[in-house]
Amino acid sequence: MKLPFNFNISLKIFLGYFALVGLAAWFVLTIFVNEVKPGVRQAMENSLVDTAHVLAELATEDVKRNQIQHGHFAKSIQHYLARISNANIWGIQKHSTDYRIYITNRYGIVIYDSANLALGQDYANWNDVYLTLRGKYGVRSSPAIAGDANQDTVMYVAAPIKDGNAIIGSLTVAKPNRTLLPFIERAQRKIIQWGALLFVLSIFIGGLFTWRFTTKIHKLRDYALRVSKGEKAMPPTSSNDELAELALAMQTMRNELDGKQYVQDSVQHLTHELKSPITAIQGAAELISPHMPEEAQTHFLTQIKTQSNRLQTIIQNMLGLATLEHQQQLHHLTQLNLKALVDTQIAHLSDKATQRSVQFKCIASTMITIKADAFLLGQAIYNVLENALDFSPSGSTINVYIRQTLEHAEICIEDQGTGIPDYALSKILNKFYSLPRPNTGQKSTGLGLNFVLEVMKLHHAEFSLQNRPDVGVTATFSLPLS
Repeated sequence: MKLPFNFNISLKIFLGYFALVGLAAWFVLTIFVNEVKPGVRQAMENSLVDTAHVLAELATEDVKRNQIQHGHFAKSIQHYLARISNANIWGIQKHSTDYRIYITNRYGIVIYDSANLALGQDYANWNDVYLTLRGKYGVRSSPAIAGDANQDTVMYVAAPIKDGNAIIGSLTVAKPNRTLLPFIERAQRKIIQWGALLFVLSIFIGGLFTWRFTTKIHKLRDYALRVSKGEKAMPPTSSNDELAELALAMQTMRNELDGKQYVQDSVQHLTHELKSPITAIQGAAELISPHMPEEAQTHFLTQIKTQSNRLQTIIQNMLGLATLEHQQQLHHLTQLNLKALVDTQIAHLSDKATQRSVQFKCIASTMITIKADAFLLGQAIYNVLENALDFSPSGSTINVYIRQTLEHAEICIEDQGTGIPDYALSKILNKFYSLPRPNTGQKSTGLGLNFVLEVMKLHHAEFSLQNRPDVGVTATFSLPLS
């Protein structure tokens, strides 16, 4: 049967633990509580046995002389009953004497009763008397009011009165079981209180364990989801050996899969991109000859040199991008002044900008510092600035705005070029995709903007390209402040 809702792993673990602890707590508490009452009664019975035997020895002489009613033993018992008790037994006050003592002759007839309830009655058939007169252990527990099973019970323990080896009577010590109730109730109350505290503590520990365990599981899940989306992610660490091994296995699997897919993609793209310069080199090499005019030779040699440089650039950029794509975190973080970093990259392009009669303007409303990799971020900014320069018409200006929002620092680079064609908007950031430069008609390697994307992923930042409403393109870096 399908449940109308789903339990996540956290709830399953917690409910399982809760059920286990709850069952164990219920079982232990039930056993303890059920054992308290008989345990206390057994302890009382043990003390009554000793008391009965001591009193039996003390009453023996009066029984043998037939003066048990008025002898020394009877007087001592009267003095005992007249005493006022004021004992504090582990926090429970005792104010009364609780023993009832009666003695029978060898035939079971009561000849002495401290409570004057059964004098002269035949107790021969009561277990305490019946068994004791036959040399056995005599004990019984009976209702305080005969025939009323709902009344409190009284425990009776008997000991034989002997003349030599002959049993001449029995002495019974009786004590109401209700006198034990305060002790039983207190013990049960403490057991339940400590049991409840232990149960609550166990639930807290179980909840903490469940939270810690499922947090690690969720981190593994999030890592797998980020990997599936192609995002930069480091495998989570864990003090749990099994979870650490699972994270390591997932990282190894990712590296293996990424490596195979990367090789396939790279070979495919590289083969496609190398065809054009290699074809140009082959064509120039086939056409050049010692007998052609010097001007034609120079043209073809220049073509071979240009295409060779392009091959070298593609290979170098591919190697750099491959290293970057497999890098999962930044290793050289420093505090950077964004204005100073942008100015440095602009300075690197100053000669090229002068040749094109293009001007750079960097505007920062305030000094903004972030924690980043200076080399990688600088190279990413350089790539975008160079790209803007290549597509800017002569005599134009490239504006760079550096500003701060609540949580991000932004670098906006605005050129005055022709913008990105609609068909290229969705592909402009793809690897090896490039548009022809307006001035030369040549294409770049198509790796520069993809490099920028990888750098932004490592910085947990964002990069976007948008056509401006009037003219040109706006490239925006959005970097976290912390």
